[in-house]
Formats: sequence, C-alpha cells, structure tokens
Amino acid sequence: QVQLVESGGGLVQPGGSLRLSCAASKSIVNVSDMGWYRQAPGKQRELVATITSGNTTNYADSVKGRFTIARDNAKNTVYLQMNSLKPEDTAVYYCKARTVFPYTNTWGQGTQVTVSS
Repeated sequence: QVQLVESGGGLVQPGGSLRLSCAASKSIVNVSDMGWYRQAPGKQRELVATITSGNTTNYADSVKGRFTIARDNAKNTVYLQMNSLKPEDTAVYYCKARTVFPYTNTWGQGTQVTVSS
C-alpha cells in the first residue's frame, strides 16, 4: 500500500507558476507510472501528465510546453512544474500511482489550483 499526499497548490495570477509535489509513503522505484490529473467543477477528471519508472513522459495537449512532470525516486516524490498558467488550468489536481505487479491504482487527496487575477 502506498499513500500519496499532494502539496503546492494555491492561488496564482495568469502567467504565473506553481510547483506541485506528490510525496509517496514508500519507494516509487517499482511504480510503473505516476501521473497528475485534474478535475474542474462540473467536469470529468482528466489526465494532465504521466511519467514512467524509465522517465518516459506524456502530456495532455492543453498543457504541452507549459507543464513539466518529473520524479525523484530518492525522495519518493513526483513533481508537476506549471508555468504560464491560464484561468482554464483552475482545478483540483490529483496525483496517481499505478503498478503492474500487482495491478493497483492509488490516488492522493488532491490540491486546489486557482488561476485568477
């Protein structure tokens, strides 16, 4: 069982930056991939970015060139650097860990990101 705790959310002006952190309760070396998802009011949860244990990354088209996902296995942490933030980025951001052996999906509690002037 791995527990995930997100942090770093807050209120930021359009064009600003935030760095989200997802701290895992144990090693993430053998986690197949970790990712960030977001959910805005009245909307379905959507993928933002994922990163595999081999550091292969995948991004939603809406955030490509603005967001960067990275992992630090020594710190059991995955990060989401968000630059050039837009009001439409406003959402609750959730961290997810996925394993293959066994097949599991674990979600964090979410952290609010609000982009507004």
